[in-house]
Amino acid sequence: MLIARLIADPDTLETSLDAATAALAEKGLAVADAQMLNACSDVLELMLPGDNVAALRETLDAHFPRSDAIIARGEFRIPNLFVSDMDSTMIGQECIDELADFAGLKEKIAAITERAMQGELDFESALRERVGLLAGLDEGAIATCLADRIVPMPGARTLVATLKHRGCRTVLVTGGFHHFADPVAADLGFERVVANRLAVSEDRLSGQLVGGITDSSVKARVLQEEMSLLGDNAVSLATGDGANDIPMIEAATYGVAYHAKPKARAAANGWIDRGDLTSILKLLEIPERDWVMG
Repeated sequence: MLIARLIADPDTLETSLDAATAALAEKGLAVADAQMLNACSDVLELMLPGDNVAALRETLDAHFPRSDAIIARGEFRIPNLFVSDMDSTMIGQECIDELADFAGLKEKIAAITERAMQGELDFESALRERVGLLAGLDEGAIATCLADRIVPMPGARTLVATLKHRGCRTVLVTGGFHHFADPVAADLGFERVVANRLAVSEDRLSGQLVGGITDSSVKARVLQEEMSLLGDNAVSLATGDGANDIPMIEAATYGVAYHAKPKARAAANGWIDRGDLTSILKLLEIPERDWVMG
């Protein structure tokens, strides 16, 4: 049994549902039930027999443009584990791009960042190249950047606080840097941080990294390690926006692409294209009266 929950344009919802139901029937997927959730009245829930996720999501994309949705195999459950990317997911910026602005290199470094997020460049090579360009930058620029440039995504604090209130463990795992991730995690309420570490010499960035690289394989491994501690029946939620997040998103029970690049969105069984991060709470059927405002 497949269950899809989605939030779409209310003005065209009925017409879109009729068209989607007909399209699914043509593919041999008869909708068993379609109704709005009682607890979250703007969420439409569809139930279908079978396991053809690809056909279902293709139909949803065709008939519900700019929707927020999650497709699940079986009944929805509140996740036991939430693992999230940071840049352009939990915060609205790419930290390395903003930091590069202090070195007068934002345009050059941002172009590399964008290609890496699109999956056009090897992540580690792109990361080391960008960090190398920052050599000589005063470490104090990081604190200034954090204070002046870095802003949480709308709904980020509420999402983390509400999931924690429900007993969910929260982990921030990023290809960015501990200099940024540690204070961001503390602000948003994450319990664990996995990130890269910038090398500093005499209060200036050396252009190097310390230790191993937190890349896509590490992100997936962190999710799997955390899940192994929670038992066989645990449910996981992962959010991200770029190619580096794909293995983590694919490994999660609910892998949600947040206003994501095309490759990341295609790999996910959930997506937020319309709303903010609190849409995830609605899709999990946590009514707004039960949200914890972080």
